[in-house]
Amino acid sequence: MNIRHIGVALAALLAILVWRHAHRPVAHEPGVLVTEAPLQQAVSAGIPPLQKGSYTIKPLAKFSLSARALSRADYRWDTESALAPIDLALGWQRMSDSAVLDKIDISQSGRFYFWRVHEFPVPQQEIIESSANMHLIPADKTVLHDIQRTRAGDIVTFDGYLVEADGPNGYKWVSSLTRSDSGAGACELVWVEHFGIAPH
Repeated sequence: MNIRHIGVALAALLAILVWRHAHRPVAHEPGVLVTEAPLQQAVSAGIPPLQKGSYTIKPLAKFSLSARALSRADYRWDTESALAPIDLALGWQRMSDSAVLDKIDISQSGRFYFWRVHEFPVPQQEIIESSANMHLIPADKTVLHDIQRTRAGDIVTFDGYLVEADGPNGYKWVSSLTRSDSGAGACELVWVEHFGIAPH
């Protein structure tokens, strides 16, 4: 192997190490990290619709939260990726506590968030009401960049609207408006206007 090949190999290895570091989950000691549940409020009467490409976005409720990112899923090829390229599974209150989360297997696939337990560390309904899969529609490129920085374990804060998205050929995607549901239709579809990650 000549020097040029060695240099290319080292550069590739460095890129892999940097990528792994950037995507490595953030660890936390046991304890509740987010005490508040998401805040949802009625929208003002007559608020105009928003626009994202060929989609019309209708605000259904004001929405803000702080939560622990339990998992992240990126999408590029489905219809919804033009609106929401990233889903975050999020947890708050006891679903932000490592002592609880260490006993729950969490995954995401096909725009769903899945959890599995051998023994419930908290009641089942509490898991449902204190965590959710959220489809995030960034309001602009700055918000998209901020969302793209998220790693599992990050404490994130964002605000915007729960929305209904209407597109060509009768397309419709509607947010859940409650944290107590589960299964199909239970995910939040969020127009995100501001997004932040707490320092580690």
